[in-house]
Amino acid sequence: MQRINNKLKMPYFVLGFILIVVLGFLFYINDFFNIKSTSESSVIKLRFVDNISAAHQKLIERFNTEYRGKIEVIPVDLPFAKFSTNERKQLLAKSFRSKNDQIDVFTVDIIWVPRFARWGYSLEKDFSVSENSQMIEYALESCYYDDQLIAIPFYIDIGMMYYRRDLLQLFPNSEELAEKLKRSITWEEFIELSKLYPRQNHPFYLFPAKNFEGLICCFMENLVGGEKHSMFRTDSIQLNTREARKAVALLVDLVHKYKMTPLVSTRLDDEQNYRYALKNDALFFRGWPGLMRNFKSTPDKAKLKYLEAAALPHFEGDQQESVFGGWNLMISKFSTKKQAAIEFIKFVLRGESQKLMFEKGGYIPVNRAVYEDSVFLQKNPGLMYYRQLLKNGIHRPYNKNYTKMSDIISYYLNLAIKKEISVSEALDRATREINSQNNLIR
Repeated sequence: MQRINNKLKMPYFVLGFILIVVLGFLFYINDFFNIKSTSESSVIKLRFVDNISAAHQKLIERFNTEYRGKIEVIPVDLPFAKFSTNERKQLLAKSFRSKNDQIDVFTVDIIWVPRFARWGYSLEKDFSVSENSQMIEYALESCYYDDQLIAIPFYIDIGMMYYRRDLLQLFPNSEELAEKLKRSITWEEFIELSKLYPRQNHPFYLFPAKNFEGLICCFMENLVGGEKHSMFRTDSIQLNTREARKAVALLVDLVHKYKMTPLVSTRLDDEQNYRYALKNDALFFRGWPGLMRNFKSTPDKAKLKYLEAAALPHFEGDQQESVFGGWNLMISKFSTKKQAAIEFIKFVLRGESQKLMFEKGGYIPVNRAVYEDSVFLQKNPGLMYYRQLLKNGIHRPYNKNYTKMSDIISYYLNLAIKKEISVSEALDRATREINSQNNLIR
């Protein structure tokens, strides 16, 4: 009888043991998924607004891998192919006026910093003197407003000229000419050179003369002497000066007097200028470093291998200077993820991150260490030429009303280049409109 009872107890013992194991496993699985769910929900989703290129995407992937389980950058793409810089500026401003927290990190043209400062988070306490000293000075200069560090440089640009090596060889002294172009040719020599160009049915020089910021860059680069440094220092300005008339007259004459530039340039922004120049075999055209990233697919892609960089021309007796460009990183003051945003910006500033952006997209680094890496420079010799051009760079004015002033000036300069009004009338009307204060931002 005892043996029978023992036999009956065995299955209950086994079943009990199995039940305990199963329950234990289920509790483990439940705990696992709860942990995973909690972990996933604790990942900070950081929204980053920019023109998201392939280089940006690679950089974001690297960051997200390193910070997996902690921070994930979500790119918000505002491509230049769809949005002009002015449209992008308006979209960002509209978002910030609503005071929502949908944007964490965003990029601004270096001239927008005063305009966007009221919506930016001060970075004074988050970046040390040592960290700031690692950035090239003229990139960092554009990041302050009212003596507060309100932005961090992402990359810097410099106005320059491209030329077609294959077309330059049509000149008998092409090698000597190429060396001179690297140093900067005078406008007077440049104009004479155009008269000797055998392909008179093709554009000699293209510059973007649409009613937009790029036209202001062309204007400022042609101002001589100290005029370009002092014109916008106060809200009350006088544009109709001898130097300003000379600068605008040159742009008009390139189109109408010397026939070096087609009238279609008055409808072209930077991107359109590049495409028109390649399609129509222009010998020279104004641009910025990193042109190649704009041409992932184009019928004229084969021509890219012939492009060479050169300095912009300058007036005889004046020194060659080019306008600084580039984009800075800012953190929205409405963001609820500021510390994560700071982590991302510091990651972007690392030497390896900056190298990636240059190699994948031609974005000129702002981290000094990149220029001290001899191995990297040997692999990318063009970077040192850009570094040389940067030494002759000039900043556009840091004025909270600058972007509105610029809109007014570019509108009238565009009319002058189309010969719808005279040079003097364009400068007078722009001066009156700016000084009236009616159109400046609130």
